[in-house]
This record gives sequence, C-alpha cells and structure tokens, in this order.
Amino acid sequence: MTLSIRMLGTVLAMATIGATAGCGSDTDTATATKSGTISVVATTPEVADFTRNVGGDAVSVTQIIKPNVDPHDYEPTPADIQAIGAAKLVVKNGVGLEEWLDDTISSAGFKGTVVDTSQGVTLRMGDPGDEETKNGDPHIWHNPRNAKIMAANIEKALVTADPGHADAYRANFQTYAAKLDKLDAENERKFAALPADDRKLVTNHDAFGYYIDRYQLQFIGSVIPSLDTSAELSATQINDLVAKIRATGTKAIFSESSLPPKAAEAIARQAGVRVVGGEDALYGDSLGPEGTPQGTYLGAEEHNTATIVAALGG
Repeated sequence: MTLSIRMLGTVLAMATIGATAGCGSDTDTATATKSGTISVVATTPEVADFTRNVGGDAVSVTQIIKPNVDPHDYEPTPADIQAIGAAKLVVKNGVGLEEWLDDTISSAGFKGTVVDTSQGVTLRMGDPGDEETKNGDPHIWHNPRNAKIMAANIEKALVTADPGHADAYRANFQTYAAKLDKLDAENERKFAALPADDRKLVTNHDAFGYYIDRYQLQFIGSVIPSLDTSAELSATQINDLVAKIRATGTKAIFSESSLPPKAAEAIARQAGVRVVGGEDALYGDSLGPEGTPQGTYLGAEEHNTATIVAALGG
C-alpha cells in the first residue's frame, strides 16, 4: 500500500507521540485548559478567532494553524494530534480546506464533536479537477455574512456541549454578530465610493471570490490560477494574465501575506503595474500575527478593504 505525503506525515507524527508525551514540552501547554473551561481545538486562525469571541472565558482554544501558514498544504504535528485527542470540540472551516483533518482525528482517537462551520453557507463553485476544492470554494470567511453563519454554528455547538454557559455564549455571539454587521456595512460603504471601472482585482491566488461577489468587484485573474495554492501558472497563462491586466486597465496586483511575492512581482513588471505587498499584503488564507490588529478576523478584513480601496482609488 502506498501512503500519500500527508498520510505519511500523520503516521510519523503518531510514531513520535510516545517520545514527547512525557517530556513536559509545548504539547502540555497546547492541551492545557483553564479551570472550569471546555477544551476546543480550532483548525484555522479565522475559526479560532470566531471561537474565542463566542466562547469567551468559558472556552480554552488551541489553534492548529498559525498565522501566515498556508492551510492548503498543512502537515499535522504530534502536538496537534494530542490536542485533538484531549478536546471536547474540534472546530473546522470545512469545504475541504482541512484535507488532513479526518486522518488526524482518527489517529488522535477523538471522541468529541466536529463542528463544520460551513454548514448553511451558500458555496461558490469549486474546481472539479482538484480534490481539495471540488466540493466548493473553501474561502467562505471573506464574506462577513458567511462569517456570521460560521460564528452561529460555533455558538450552537458550544451551547450543546456546555449548556451551563449557554446564556454567555448567546450573548457573546450577539455582540460579535453586531461587529460583523458593522464590518460588512463599512466595506460596502467604502466600495460604493470607488468607481465601478476601478474595482478590478488581481491577487496571488483565487482566495477572494466570496469577497468579490459580496462587494461587486471584478476578478481579473490570479498569479496562482487556482483556489488551491499548489497550482502553477504556465507560460501561456502568464502571458494571458499580463495581456488581461493591460487590456482592462487594472492598477495593481495584490500579494498575500502567506505566499511569496516573487511571481506577482515578475508579472507586475511585465504588465507595467505595481505590486501591493509587504506590510500592505492582503490576508487571503491567514490572519496577521497575534497581538496585532490584523491578528483578528475583523482587523484583517478591515485591512484588506482599506488596502484595496486605497490602491485602486489612487
């Protein structure tokens, strides 16, 4: 039997658990919970942030994927497996983003509840030829209305798992939902002030479809021609993208925080446009560093909108 690279990584990680379990290492910290709280593992920075906002002080959240780590090709660690095995809930994005998760849950012997935050979200079409995205575009959080559905799914799961704190979870959700509504209204207001002919977006990869649909932008293309980050542009596709940028009068290519900017910079040079990157890079698959405004979902999305409007309106 031939193991996939991801499966092999999981098997190797399981093989090392016995060696690390008694060492008092980072694994102990990752699975530790505050007294009187329930232990929740959240896969991505976005769903971890939603869980912290809804769970508040009643929940201890272990976040699997750290900021600026590509979730499309993540390899679970022994600490991840131990944290999942000790958790009461595992919260995931869903829509195939965490392709590695089912095997990891099985390896961990997890007996709790898996919360698929994508339930109830209207999905964009995925890539039928790609195993990860064939069931839909997984970047659902880039529409704040979807983020509200995701947070509501977390609230329901927490109420069921921990009814003693049900009132707190419901109140936390209502507070956070109001913030999501405000974010959505502010985004809509800012884009309404941008002429329709300037609302043209080229990004590192096709991560902003829900955002583009919500705020009526025009997607010109992406440096990586896929919802996944593992695809590569052919020479023909590069030439086609350059020609399309020139023909449409697109003003910039937006780099993403979790992806290297070199390919975007090369295409921008050919097309005669600038790359928006560095500290202004968009948060496509990740959030910013912990402790920064962009380290939260609200802050990252506010940054994305401010950056796009400033670059396209200039």
